Amino acid sequence: MNKIRVRLADWQKDNADIRRIREAVFIAEQSVPPELEWDSDDHDAVHFLALEGDYPVGTARLLSDGTIGRVSVLKDWRGLKVGDALMQAVIDEAQKRNFQQQMLSAQVHATPFYERLGFKVVSEEFLEAGIPHVDMVRTSCKAD
Repeated sequence: MNKIRVRLADWQKDNADIRRIREAVFIAEQSVPPELEWDSDDHDAVHFLALEGDYPVGTARLLSDGTIGRVSVLKDWRGLKVGDALMQAVIDEAQKRNFQQQMLSAQVHATPFYERLGFKVVSEEFLEAGIPHVDMVRTSCKAD
């Protein structure tokens, strides 16, 4: 396996790759209705692509309020630290933009992954697209 790298993505230029990954993960695997997967936030979000070589294998987005979402890694690349690299890039970008908090809604099964990255559960469990989720928050440490 090649080294995984993460880069900022352009919603227009990288749209096919972002859609391919999110459709495979959320729509095909998890049965999220397409009308819930695609929203107007995509046009203004900062998008990220995780690549093995030149092949995009994961994606995520960062909204202008510090909300991280649509974190997805293709099945064959899970367990290979792609999610870690992707999330670290998103957190770094959020800090660069001076977001003191990063927020996300995590699928319950993924909470240990996000907790390892410094996120804390801040809500009761709820259903989103029929999948159990919890809200999580990470506070950036600011040097004094």
